[in-house]
Amino acid sequence: MKTGFIGLGAMGAPMAGHLHARGLLTVVGNRTQAKADALAAELGVRAVVSAADYAECDLVVLCVSADADVLQNVQALSEVLKPGARVVDHSTVSAETAREAARILTARGIGFLDAPVSGGAEGARNGKLSIMVGGSESELDAVRPALEAYALRITHMGATGSGQCTKAVNQVLVAGINEAVCEGLAFGEKLGLDPAKLLPTLGAGAAGNWFLDKRGASMLRREYVPGFKCAHLLKDLNIVLGMAKAVGVSTSVIEHALADYARLVERGLGDADTSALIELKREG
Repeated sequence: MKTGFIGLGAMGAPMAGHLHARGLLTVVGNRTQAKADALAAELGVRAVVSAADYAECDLVVLCVSADADVLQNVQALSEVLKPGARVVDHSTVSAETAREAARILTARGIGFLDAPVSGGAEGARNGKLSIMVGGSESELDAVRPALEAYALRITHMGATGSGQCTKAVNQVLVAGINEAVCEGLAFGEKLGLDPAKLLPTLGAGAAGNWFLDKRGASMLRREYVPGFKCAHLLKDLNIVLGMAKAVGVSTSVIEHALADYARLVERGLGDADTSALIELKREG
């Protein structure tokens, strides 16, 4: 399976590396050409100069930042990929963007799966991401060997857009957990509790969760290396808010987290890990 990869950020670069380790990676591309050139040289594959460089790929994987980026890449790929090729999008975008991408590609006989991921940069590096997939189950079966290169769990959620809907739910939970953990640990600091005792005690009980386990100690040291950037969660929550309002559910958690992460981005912490939220909680 000749595979191309577009988007070589904190998540995409290690995912591409896992594909290379399985002998599947052929070409890599990125908005910043220098980053593509560097990774291509490191892995011994080709760096993409134009969309035509993907023409011989059986599969192209996207992991980019925004809805417009997805649609721009999909349009370009639709003009060069051969019928029967497939595109898998690991970006976090709206369900409607996923459906539009599918419409563009299927009109040319090219398969499409919306397959956002969860697990952060650690999950990408360790090859243990959770992938939530929308689209044809037969298309998923065809690309599963590639996705298994960096996945701990791959779940077919339903028709096109279902992957992005699942990721939207995921991001609501992530935002709410972040708020609770950061507020709780800031509270613990003010009470003078020993972090070396507090964190394992909380983690062993009902309060235990991924964010507490992976970010608790670092945020108490005031270290906010991403991880997952504040600006990216803010972008995701804006998408989620629109989807939640469209179906008529409560948006209180989403709106509270949106306001907090907007404040962090305004303070210049957009590239910091989402655990930088504890700085707002410390202020009271």
